Amino acid sequence: MNARERVLAVLNRETPDRVPVDLWLAPELVEKFKRRLEVGDELDIYRELDVDKIAWLGIPYKGRMIKDPNEQVDVNHWGVKFRKVNANEKTEYSEVSFRPLEAMEDPSALEDYPWPDPGDFDYEAAAREARQLASEFVTLGPWVSLFEVYCMMRSLEQALMDTVAEPEFLHAALDKIAWSQGEMLRRFLDAAGDATDMVFISDDVGMQQNLLISPQAFDEFLFPRLKNWCDMIHDHGARVFFHTDGAAEPLIPRLIEAGVDVLNPIQHVCPGMDRESLKAQYGDRLIFHGGVENQQTLPFGTPEEVARETHECLEKLGPDGYIPCSCHFAQADTPEENILALVRTVREFRV
Repeated sequence: MNARERVLAVLNRETPDRVPVDLWLAPELVEKFKRRLEVGDELDIYRELDVDKIAWLGIPYKGRMIKDPNEQVDVNHWGVKFRKVNANEKTEYSEVSFRPLEAMEDPSALEDYPWPDPGDFDYEAAAREARQLASEFVTLGPWVSLFEVYCMMRSLEQALMDTVAEPEFLHAALDKIAWSQGEMLRRFLDAAGDATDMVFISDDVGMQQNLLISPQAFDEFLFPRLKNWCDMIHDHGARVFFHTDGAAEPLIPRLIEAGVDVLNPIQHVCPGMDRESLKAQYGDRLIFHGGVENQQTLPFGTPEEVARETHECLEKLGPDGYIPCSCHFAQADTPEENILALVRTVREFRV
């Protein structure tokens, strides 16, 4: 089997020749592996390591971006500004520096906001890339989100307050966010056809110890819009890959009801996210992706500790219905040998 066949077998609940392994690497790690393996393209990393990479899809934005040339910031199509922050001398990240909805109070003001126009994306270019990647890999994308986009535009603190104090404003904004991305997603799925295997929906609903929002808030604000997206994705023959960090277990039944097919990243150190319990309760309805602990073991452990952690994930979340990967992107300072230990353990695993 090749990488695409192996991952599709898991998604179809068939038995592959071996458990597939995926990798999520921060850009700095990608560059390290390019140098290590003497390759120029990121996908060549996964080919050289015999990794069953799930290839990311995006849609190029071709709309006009208005930016002050005197500002040393980036701005995205939602009007959110970012500034570069040095985590250390070798690692740089982007942090939000301006949130365009933060000071708004009247929901009617949202009507005049320049929401992203679905016509400002290059669907044909995205479809060509999807078809090319799908000849070798299972594809995943584009990235869409409801509450994460709202938090980015409004601030996390205000967004959480809005679930209680400003429900009218939150509903109105989420309607705009859901329409803009939903129409973009529909046009992409129409253009790419069966070259899109999964769509990536990211809406963190869990923190390290508890839920980020209440089940009642999830049901009121997110569930109906999420289900609409899932229904559309399924109507186009693709699956729903849902990302939420943290202690999200109380909402997993609702995610399943909405139509989620693959759950990521299974942060099992959080309350309620015990791997064996999740497998027993939801393993017949969800494919699990991720699992390998990425706060302590992968970045700071030894290769032997990473191997043990990976093996435990394989035994408790797999071997069927499971695609091992790190819990979120392996960060810049993660030792390369630890990444290789993860890959090697999965490749050598036998039931």
